[in-house]
Amino acid sequence: MTGANPRLAVTMGDPAGIGPEITLRALADPAARGAAAPVVLGDYEFLQAERERFGIDVELRRVDSAADAPALGGDTDADAVGVVDFDNVASPVTRGEVQSEYGRASLAYVERSIDLAVEGTVDGICNAPIHKEAISRAGSEFAGHTDMMAARTGVEEYTPLLTDDELYVTHCSLHVPLATAVEHVSTETVLETIRVTHDHLPEVGIDNPSLGVLGVDPHAGDSGVIGEFDDRTVRPAVERARERGIDARGPLPPDSAFNRALAGEFDCVIAMYHDQGHIPLFVNSYVPGGGVAATVIVLGFPFVRTTTLHGTAYDIAGDGVAAPDSMLGSVQLAAEAVRHRS
Repeated sequence: MTGANPRLAVTMGDPAGIGPEITLRALADPAARGAAAPVVLGDYEFLQAERERFGIDVELRRVDSAADAPALGGDTDADAVGVVDFDNVASPVTRGEVQSEYGRASLAYVERSIDLAVEGTVDGICNAPIHKEAISRAGSEFAGHTDMMAARTGVEEYTPLLTDDELYVTHCSLHVPLATAVEHVSTETVLETIRVTHDHLPEVGIDNPSLGVLGVDPHAGDSGVIGEFDDRTVRPAVERARERGIDARGPLPPDSAFNRALAGEFDCVIAMYHDQGHIPLFVNSYVPGGGVAATVIVLGFPFVRTTTLHGTAYDIAGDGVAAPDSMLGSVQLAAEAVRHRS
């Protein structure tokens, strides 16, 4: 770490989306500058133009490498934010459209961030959003940041943790069609998610966690009245987890479990598929104007990695109204997780 502050590689995301704007807004916030020593991976001239366009009060400094970035925090939080310049965004920028050139640009930032984390030049990574179709057009075989990082590091057991500091949620599956997600739910996959969640929650300061495991069917099957799937599949996973000393309970009715978590009954909820876990987080962390404050950290990676809960928001890109709450939370959460790992 740089002094008391973790050095974080912050990727600026898809140039056509809100990533650059929220990156600048987040790093202009004293809460981010006091928590971390960030270095932005992106296009320096484009970021300078965005800063001026939106009137964001943050000074940028072009640096040759992440190791050369200024250390922020304490008495030095007025220093400029370092930017490693990729010089890969041509003017004028076309906003709000899927483009392969922007997919290539955003992939370059992510790939460099992985290299920096693996070699130990940075303590963690914070990613602004990229666009899945854009990186696909650019030739990527991966659905997003997380799959790419898992493949690059050889990690097979990991789980993204979503949090707004009130709710903590992991998932048995994420970006797959609902029918495929349900097919993915087995006693073994649920048990693996429970175990990985339990083992890695200390990365965010939660030791010996209590876990609420959701069912798939309404009311978790209602003792077989609605269906037997959860009793046949999810319940054995919970029982096996408890045999291992893990405080897991379920299968729980999904419609009431999140209120129970908010009341303090569970430290973390394990959802069976994407929308089951994401929708409560989006509602609970709603930011006026349409934003969301929740953020994501991937548990089980060899380095700390966080990202926003939302995407590129092409519909408002360039309007200057993007809420930086999730990006700011990502920076703070990454810094916190580095400290918990130290």
